[in-house]
Amino acid sequence: MTTFASGTDTLTRDALTVLQPGFTGTTAPDWLLRRLGEGLASVGVFGRNIISAEQLSALTAQLRAERDDVLVAVDEEGGDVTRLEVRTGSSFPGNHALGAVDDPELTRQVALELGRRLAACGVNFSWAPVADVNSNSANPVIGVRSFGADQDLVARHTAAYVTGLQAAGVAACTKHFPGHGDTAVDSHLALPRIDASAELLHARELAPFRAAIAAGTRAVMSAHILVPALDRTRPGTLSHRVLTELLRGELGYDGLIVTDGIEMRAIAGTYGIEHGTVLALAAGADAICVGGGLSDDETVRRLRDALVAAVRSGELPEERLAEAAQRVRALAHWTSAAPAVQPDPALTDIGLVAARRALRVTRVDPYVPPVEPPFVASLASETNIAVGTETPWGVSAELNRLLPGTESGSFAGEDAGHAVIVAAGERRVVAVVRDEHRHPWMTRALDTLLAARPDTIVVEMGVPQAPPRGAVHIATHGAARVCGAAAAEFIAGVSA
Repeated sequence: MTTFASGTDTLTRDALTVLQPGFTGTTAPDWLLRRLGEGLASVGVFGRNIISAEQLSALTAQLRAERDDVLVAVDEEGGDVTRLEVRTGSSFPGNHALGAVDDPELTRQVALELGRRLAACGVNFSWAPVADVNSNSANPVIGVRSFGADQDLVARHTAAYVTGLQAAGVAACTKHFPGHGDTAVDSHLALPRIDASAELLHARELAPFRAAIAAGTRAVMSAHILVPALDRTRPGTLSHRVLTELLRGELGYDGLIVTDGIEMRAIAGTYGIEHGTVLALAAGADAICVGGGLSDDETVRRLRDALVAAVRSGELPEERLAEAAQRVRALAHWTSAAPAVQPDPALTDIGLVAARRALRVTRVDPYVPPVEPPFVASLASETNIAVGTETPWGVSAELNRLLPGTESGSFAGEDAGHAVIVAAGERRVVAVVRDEHRHPWMTRALDTLLAARPDTIVVEMGVPQAPPRGAVHIATHGAARVCGAAAAEFIAGVSA
């Protein structure tokens, strides 16, 4: 594609301003710094860009040396989806654990402390919270990222999370509008479809977004989902009916609208990223998230030039692009003016406190903790792309700290139950599962294991839909590091 301008004219600067690209490496590449000078206003950081809080602070300082009001965004939900602690697991439980506790003040405190830690590293925009109502138990991509299946519960915790996060000076980005909870398809891989009626959508899916707007959420992220009751032909991200008529008009939202990753297959596989970007802006989006998969200067140039060409051809009104760019700059101004929040000693361990409160234990009394180091068997399935594969999960590391000598293994497939029995030998088994209800092979593995070893302790770290069983059944409502720590404390008989 021909490059239309040098990067200094208003149209080209606006086209760069609405992009939120990612990059590779743990320092900012030259091309990214150059684009910031040309008008780029936002940068997304992912797990691949983060080694430690100190390194992230140096990276964001490098970006701000080029543009002091740059929006630095991160996909930091806490819980299973963490970038700040991608290599260790999160110090904060995710939404499902907070919903299980159902204490909105606790949710606000968790979001405040998480936001404070992000802000301390120079991050001022988090693509969180998830406001999806997880009404479909087969949902492969939301699950424990949701506060729950009840819209009123999700609404009050979404509002509390937005309030806490933004009190730390970090802009909240409530997602995925108009609601990704009632899907059985992952939009990273294909285009999901929700066939609920308009009445049900307004009562269920939209309730948490209304609460987020009332709480002052600074951004809303669109979903790559087709909702025929709202728009028969265009997915939410590309729908004027969804973004402009519904979100702006009916719900009265006037903040930033950012797309989910434009390179996700739901958009890239049907419209292509250039055309998808133009359609999203025309529909009412203000910022294009790109960089989870595509993270290079060529991608930025392609999208910039596609927007410039669309304006020049009349496909995209220039005033629509200018309006979008101005919303990005307004959010950057808000974050720049936000005061720093000092650490609160009372919130230092709030994540572990919340994880402990989220535990739900079903047991056969009296419970006798293992006297010898147990064998931890993780019945592992593939994680979705949002969670990723880099972040450790489970209870083995924490149990080994409390019961040195604990051994562990990962098992999958139809022979998993027998394989665990052989590997465990005489040791007591702790079987760790994630969303057993979605994986029939896990159920069969537990059946085999419990028939031979009825004293097995079962730890469910996903959505606890399957019936509790085993000598002890522990539902953690998430797989964050602190959820594993809380479960390990109970298993080992350690008082909190």
